[in-house]
Amino acid sequence: MSAETSLKEWLLAEEPQSRRQARWGAWYQSWLTFRSNTLAMAGLIILVLIILAAIFAPLLATDDPFAQDLGQRLLAPGVDGHLLGTDSLGRDIYSRLLYGARISIYIVLLVAMVAPLLGLVIGTIAGYMGGWTDEVLMRLTDIFLAFPRLILALAFVAALGAGIENAVLAISLTAWPPYARIARAETLTIRSADFIHAIRLQGAGPIRIITRHIWPLCISSLMIRVTLDMAGIILTAAGLGFLGLGAQPPSPEWGAMISEGRKYILDYWWVATIPGLAIFAISLAFNLLGDGLRDVLDPKEGGA
Repeated sequence: MSAETSLKEWLLAEEPQSRRQARWGAWYQSWLTFRSNTLAMAGLIILVLIILAAIFAPLLATDDPFAQDLGQRLLAPGVDGHLLGTDSLGRDIYSRLLYGARISIYIVLLVAMVAPLLGLVIGTIAGYMGGWTDEVLMRLTDIFLAFPRLILALAFVAALGAGIENAVLAISLTAWPPYARIARAETLTIRSADFIHAIRLQGAGPIRIITRHIWPLCISSLMIRVTLDMAGIILTAAGLGFLGLGAQPPSPEWGAMISEGRKYILDYWWVATIPGLAIFAISLAFNLLGDGLRDVLDPKEGGA
């Protein structure tokens, strides 16, 4: 009996280690799959560079992004030490671009924390409960999906008032419906699985089943959608800034910079073009990264 007991203790001690090794092996294999995707790696590198530029903006900036010098207005790139030129108020575009990256990443992070969580809660409740609950929540989702995202965001911002916080809230309120549909579809598949029936027979309630067993299985699909949606979120935020409803002057928000430079687009192209290229770069990076994550987390979808 002592030998059998020792064997059981050894197996119990070794089991967690084997699980850890299997988990790390799966992560390593996923990384190898992701690394083999050249475009996805390019997107990751671009995104990392933009994030680093935003973090170290005070060190990388050559001028105060808010300092005005009308004697230096509308200088071409490279003139008088201004790497990317100056705007109509003589502010250094390169420095404003670096600080503007902070605003864009701030908006993306806040929306990425709010919208998927809201969609996950609504979608899993609708899919698990079914019946009239599912009907009401899905019809509400259809109403939100019936409006173009930017138009709906404009309506919310008009009601809440201009400002970056209200813009984040408006974008979050317009971005959750796709996540709710994905979470509902996943839940409809999972709720009839055998292990869910077993958990329910053990006395687990709906809240425990949803939060502990359904949510973790929906995460991978939502992660793919979040990454692919980041480009749209950035464009919506830039659109609100362009219309003067996002970050307010003198904040160096990229959409607002394009709005200011559109008056000079024919004679001083760099004022609007350079922030537009920054929006293009970060949007492209998120799209490439999202495609790579889809290949890793959902091989069937990625190979289709």
